[in-house]
Amino acid sequence: KPMDKAVTLAIEEINAAGGLVGRQLQKVAYDTQSDMALYTQFAKELTRKDKVDVVHGGILSASREAIRPTLRKSKTLYFYNVQYEGGVCDRNIFCTGITPAQQAEILVPETVSRWGKKIYTLAADYNYGQITAKWIQHYAEKAGGQVIQTDFFPLDVADFGATIAKIQEAKPDMIMSVLVGGAHLSFYRQWAAAGMNKKIPMASTTLGAGNEQVVLTKEEGNGIMLVYSFSKELDTPENQAFLAKWAKRFGTTDDLHELAVATYQGMHMWAEGVRKAGSVERMKVIEALESGVSFNGPTGEISLDANTHHAITSVHLVEVRDQKMNVVKSFGERQPVDTQTVCDLSANPNDNKQYEISI
Repeated sequence: KPMDKAVTLAIEEINAAGGLVGRQLQKVAYDTQSDMALYTQFAKELTRKDKVDVVHGGILSASREAIRPTLRKSKTLYFYNVQYEGGVCDRNIFCTGITPAQQAEILVPETVSRWGKKIYTLAADYNYGQITAKWIQHYAEKAGGQVIQTDFFPLDVADFGATIAKIQEAKPDMIMSVLVGGAHLSFYRQWAAAGMNKKIPMASTTLGAGNEQVVLTKEEGNGIMLVYSFSKELDTPENQAFLAKWAKRFGTTDDLHELAVATYQGMHMWAEGVRKAGSVERMKVIEALESGVSFNGPTGEISLDANTHHAITSVHLVEVRDQKMNVVKSFGERQPVDTQTVCDLSANPNDNKQYEISI
């Protein structure tokens, strides 16, 4: 719902400024109900019936892969504005969310320097968790640290009692959590209930992307370190102006999170491409975006890497404190170095797959 609101706000801003190429934007939206079959059905309707110029949508990678072939075949430009595992290489898609290396290259060395070298990683057992765990190990070794154990968990696991006992025995200096979804939130609660949050510090690449820090109590969340491109606590003129606009339009900023802001910025990046191209024609917009456009939004300046169609974005080290994501330190633009290892659309413009990134 916040991602849908973000599209609405961006469209209203663009239309209030005169629209694009002399036309007002119109949103066509479908509720996929988290059903992959509906994603496929609605993608076909968007291209055949609605004949849209661009699609912004998808959350899980499965939803992206359900619609990406349809949009490519129909030559309908696609923006996927979500944090994900990286590796998609397709000239028809632009990915504006952060990828694992953009987080881990900051989060791992920063926490190793604060807490110590022995890391115990807990990760969701699917492609995002598996790939991110590898990047954590990679950056731990570069920082002089060591991942002493990595445990993977299916998304429906909610009992972490045995795992907590294993961690107590292993005595790591820190925990790195790549856990995902509602069931996995149980870990944070059980960790705090066992008193472990006062003994071993924790960082995460996933907590907070969907405002999970608000679902946890202050006691359960305090002290967890994160790296994201967005935080409501980021004290910049651009972010404060954005928060004010969101609050004025929707009445509150309580529902704002990383994925909504990436969607808002993805909309504006597409608009910048249209302005530079002087057209909504797909290939003209793609070429304009590849030639270099940027948008200065709530996260800072964001641009696009021509070779991968992924975002080059600033990131911020944050600490959860009293259910807020307080900015500890800001970092300049980070390249999508993970996807850059497998994708070069300048050299291979007809590439069309998601690569499994190996480190």
